[in-house]
Amino acid sequence: MNNSPLKISFIIAGISILLFWGFTSLLNTNISFVYYSILFVLILCSAFLLIKKYIQKKINLLYRTIHTQKILNEPIYDLNKVEKEVKQWVKEKQIEIEHLKDTEKFRREFIGNVSHELKTPIFNIQGYVLTLLEGALEDEQINRKYLQRTQKSVERMITIVEDLSNISNMESSPETLKTKKFDIVSCTLSVLESLEYKAKKSDITLRFDKEYDPIFVEANESKISQVFVNLVNNSIVYGRDNGVTKIKIFDLETEVLIEVSDNGIGIEEEDISRLCERFYRVDSARSIDKGGTGLGLSIVKHIIESHQQTFNIRSTVGVGSTFSFTLQKY
Repeated sequence: MNNSPLKISFIIAGISILLFWGFTSLLNTNISFVYYSILFVLILCSAFLLIKKYIQKKINLLYRTIHTQKILNEPIYDLNKVEKEVKQWVKEKQIEIEHLKDTEKFRREFIGNVSHELKTPIFNIQGYVLTLLEGALEDEQINRKYLQRTQKSVERMITIVEDLSNISNMESSPETLKTKKFDIVSCTLSVLESLEYKAKKSDITLRFDKEYDPIFVEANESKISQVFVNLVNNSIVYGRDNGVTKIKIFDLETEVLIEVSDNGIGIEEEDISRLCERFYRVDSARSIDKGGTGLGLSIVKHIIESHQQTFNIRSTVGVGSTFSFTLQKY
């Protein structure tokens, strides 16, 4: 009966009888107990009907605001229940508002980042073309150099658009992954061999931490190859001279844990949580110079999560970084 119309009616009837009794005592009027009882019941019933009608009217108005459905047919008089529902509604709206704020912030940042990333190669292309049109086109040495630079800028734009398209496709229409049994050791070795030349140019060694027998997993081989390409490429971009990138594989009974570790420049702790955001870079100048788009880790995270697996990052500045993920064992 907490905060119910009946309780409130009892209080009103009780106070009314006490006031009436005090008034009659001052007038020295003797009134029988039966009269007081009848009066109490009458006041109680009248107060209950009026309060119930008032509360139901207010609750209906309130529910019109917080409910998306039609007003319930059954009347509700429990104020505790109403209070809980209103608090829950307020909590849900606060969460919704925070989500909308975060979404709007992300949208603004995303548009700004895309504009910035595309602006650089576009302005480069514009500069090279204008230079050629102003006379450099007749100089064979200059026109070839500028055309090569233009091609590089165009390729950068294509890479950005393709990466954005990949992420958009994964988010908007998640495809059912076609998985199969394959050897993760062989898959990793193929990626290391494909990036060996780039690593040598940066004086970085790519290798396993030890020799592994074939280890079979159930996953999409092409997608996992893309994960390795992005992670190993990052270790080259942010590596140091005479650096080493190691691949470690751990058996977790039903899963396999793969780690890509380097002894590069490392990452500040406050940056780690944002590394998988689109276009987020720790060292923007170095990444752009090496051809990075700032989308690699975002793609990696999407691929691993689409396999219902986990992706993790550990890093210490000056020591290096470790990127790890799990895959289902076959």
